[in-house]
Amino acid sequence: MTRAVFFDVDGVLVHGYHARPDLQQRWDENLLADLGVDPERFRAEFIYGVFIKKVVVGQMALITALDRVLPLLGYKGSSMAFAHYWLTHDSKLNLPLLDLIRRLKQKNDIRLFIATNQDHMRALWLWQTLGLGELFEDIFYSARIGVRKPEPAYFDFIEQRIGPQSEPPLFFDDTRKVVDGARRYGWDAVQFDTIDDCVNHPWIAARLT
Repeated sequence: MTRAVFFDVDGVLVHGYHARPDLQQRWDENLLADLGVDPERFRAEFIYGVFIKKVVVGQMALITALDRVLPLLGYKGSSMAFAHYWLTHDSKLNLPLLDLIRRLKQKNDIRLFIATNQDHMRALWLWQTLGLGELFEDIFYSARIGVRKPEPAYFDFIEQRIGPQSEPPLFFDDTRKVVDGARRYGWDAVQFDTIDDCVNHPWIAARLT
């Protein structure tokens, strides 16, 4: 029997935002110098506003939201250009982890998936432009599902699509709240800080020998 194994994106597959501030690699550190947008204001007025409330759950397109908010932040350029800057600067892949996943993909008792809170535009970027679609069977993301993890409906959606499992899905995520929510749902969830958290998991380790 196969086991479904899930990986989060930010803080796991991609170096960028991480639940632990000391492990973050910020995409916006030069945002003010490059595009004239204060990253603190962008986070406060966009990320924690319309982005989390509407874009990440599929209720509004990213470009529509940027069109509404960026002028208020003093940005006079194209929202498409801003989005491209964001996507390209938030794309530092965790290459050692991806190498590990390539090894796991060779095993015949594993199914590999992505589970992440993302908008439609970045999900497609991750899947096609960054090539994650070559490693994973599917990407389950919040804008597609309509709710963010760790809401139970998020995991309901996934389980309906991957079908019955002989053992709980294994899930690596950097956020404690998400890990706790997945565990309450019945998944085997592991808090991911470094690649060692994956390598040293007994089920994974047994397939690397």
